[in-house]
Amino acid sequence: MGTGMPNAVIVGTQWGDEGKAKVIDYLTERSDLVIRFQGGANAGHTVIADGRKFIFHLVPSGIMYPDKVCIVGNGVVFDAEQFLREVDELAEYGIGVNGRLFVSGLAHLVLPYHKIIDGARETSMGKGKIGTTGRGIGPAYADKINRTGLRVGDLCNWDNFVTGMKEGFELHRTIVTTVFKADFPLSFDGLVEQYRSIRERMLPFISDTAALLFTAQRENKQLLFEGAQGTFLDIDHGTYPFVTSSNTISGCACTGSGVGPAAINHVIGIVKTYTTRVGNGPFPTELDNADGELLRKEGGEFGATTGRPRRCGWFDSVMVRKAVQLNGLTRFALTKLDVLSHFDEIKICTHYEIDGKRYDQFPVDTTLVEKAIPVYETMPGWKCSLDGCSTWADLPEKARAYIDRLRQLCYDVPALIVSVGPDRRQTIEVTPLS
Repeated sequence: MGTGMPNAVIVGTQWGDEGKAKVIDYLTERSDLVIRFQGGANAGHTVIADGRKFIFHLVPSGIMYPDKVCIVGNGVVFDAEQFLREVDELAEYGIGVNGRLFVSGLAHLVLPYHKIIDGARETSMGKGKIGTTGRGIGPAYADKINRTGLRVGDLCNWDNFVTGMKEGFELHRTIVTTVFKADFPLSFDGLVEQYRSIRERMLPFISDTAALLFTAQRENKQLLFEGAQGTFLDIDHGTYPFVTSSNTISGCACTGSGVGPAAINHVIGIVKTYTTRVGNGPFPTELDNADGELLRKEGGEFGATTGRPRRCGWFDSVMVRKAVQLNGLTRFALTKLDVLSHFDEIKICTHYEIDGKRYDQFPVDTTLVEKAIPVYETMPGWKCSLDGCSTWADLPEKARAYIDRLRQLCYDVPALIVSVGPDRRQTIEVTPLS
């Protein structure tokens, strides 16, 4: 039997990097299976446990618990090299994955030629580039949509796999060398040898994960669906074209893992108590000043995948209101409140002004978002450490007032937890799931 927690989806409500991994890690204790449902190795989920730092790109971070089953769903574009590196790193730390880590045979593969074309395309775009992580994610999703991709399950039939890889190799080589006029430093024979050994190691992990999840539901197991990136990087609903190549919102948990919508009881939105963004694209509350620098320094705002410094700004309630609508959020998990302890005053964006007009709703037109002038209200800072806080009542009154105001501006979604530091223990429970 399960542990009594409802099935929940976890999504980022901003541009990713909201601290999902810590919250996922925290909620995993109360779950039986953790399922990653979209994105690829462009996600960087950092978990700090007992002073040790782990960065996961593909393996769900719930793997740190020895009794949990983790699944990489069909909606993920799967980088087998990266996956096996993570499995090896876990083994070094004495964490075994046999019999509790499964990969959908329907997940599309990211192959080395996808990374080459990713880099060549970004370089060719010059100033208009998206700012991708260069991990081959977009090109792998493009092959999936073009119906020319290879899937994890194709590794089971080696001769067919080699034939398919040869076609993909030749196509990408032609595009890279003739369209982008770039180098293509890859040999097909080398690729075949590399994937021959990858295949041997991958076969035990490949599974019909949708069937596995159906069985788990019938046994009343608790499922936790883990998203990557954030709402405003969604290919449909994000700040297009400065987005990722997958649907990052909660509805994708169903298509990306093969469960029906009735399987989901709660949607938890991870909300950073300020705003950050990696890569290019509009960012209305961005602070290009000492306050922004302080947020970056105190928040350790550097990308887990790329190490790039994140752009930082005040909390934007216009965005998060839209995230509530798009995801059907039932709880907030508020992160990095401790970072704001250094400020005398803290600002919250309540609405935008665009061409002299007030906007309470996040515009669907990215060019309007680029012109948005944030309108702020100012709240007093608490200017003290939150280290000793373990309950809601322990928080300084001004910190509680700040959170209450954020929630009020965002349809009063209840707070599930408030994170006051990076460690697993630095988590305050507020309104439990029911």
